[in-house]
Amino acid sequence: MHGQVSSETQTILITGGAGFLGSHLAARLVEAGHRIVCVDNLHTGRRSNLAPYLNNGRLTLIEHDLVDPLPELPRFDAIYNLACPASPPHYQENPVATLRVCSEGVLRVLERAARDGARIFHSSTSEIYGDPEVHPQQETYHGNVNPIGPRSCYDEGKRFAETLMMDYCHQNGVQLRIARIFNTYGPRMQPNDGRVVSNFIVQALRDEQITLYGDGQQTRSFCYVDDLIDGFLCMMDSDDRARGPINLGNPAEITVVELAELVIEMTGSSSQIVHHPLPIDDPKRRRPDIGKARSVLGWQPTTDLVSGLKNTIEHFRDEILSEKHRVHA
Repeated sequence: MHGQVSSETQTILITGGAGFLGSHLAARLVEAGHRIVCVDNLHTGRRSNLAPYLNNGRLTLIEHDLVDPLPELPRFDAIYNLACPASPPHYQENPVATLRVCSEGVLRVLERAARDGARIFHSSTSEIYGDPEVHPQQETYHGNVNPIGPRSCYDEGKRFAETLMMDYCHQNGVQLRIARIFNTYGPRMQPNDGRVVSNFIVQALRDEQITLYGDGQQTRSFCYVDDLIDGFLCMMDSDDRARGPINLGNPAEITVVELAELVIEMTGSSSQIVHHPLPIDDPKRRRPDIGKARSVLGWQPTTDLVSGLKNTIEHFRDEILSEKHRVHA
């Protein structure tokens, strides 16, 4: 099912709007005729992700860090809070900044939503389940998170953000939607973001060694970005049963070594797989239970892994070619 975008023209704020997910969401909302303001500190987001839409008068990009007070902005009908680095190399680079965007940054957007009477969507994560002892993960599972480990700035930051969102919206009568996002992939991922899909594709296209952590038997479930954005739009367009948290992801589970082999095959690469030690607190199994999304939203992903990877590989092939041209220009 495709997420329906409201037919009335709205003014919508997307924090983290120049990032991977934010730019896909912005594109869908602009194409539906809405006016979009993207706020992004461009730490992991890119202006080029929004380039096709910056000159049509319906999308504005403001470079700004959410930890600082928001600049003068119009009144918003809806707010999508997507601001936060989501890959380990990025969120671990400055763990205190990650925690601040999950706390101070979240409070700023909540105060804005209360002032404007805007419905707010918050992008949470499957990382709040930590290294899960329950499989697949349902929204009722409270997680197994190390509060002082190398991933905890993100895991605990996102857990705190959910609590703050829930309590603030309850206290102040703000309409809330929380999505717990599982592994997502697609065009506009950053080549250096350290996530397994982008790592494998970029290494395969460059015929470099494919770095696999641990024995490769750990599992992930990969959702194509278009399906995920459908889920966002379904949540915002649904009644209060969609308040959340609701898992959004693809329940098709695959081992990391199977993914590596599939990427090598699809790219025609001569890359060899090499094994490295597993990082601390890396989840061994990850698969969403999407029963709630199916029943409340009528949503489920429709893009199979091979189709989604084909589009993603084409995107990275173009990126790597344009890199080579820049180097030789």
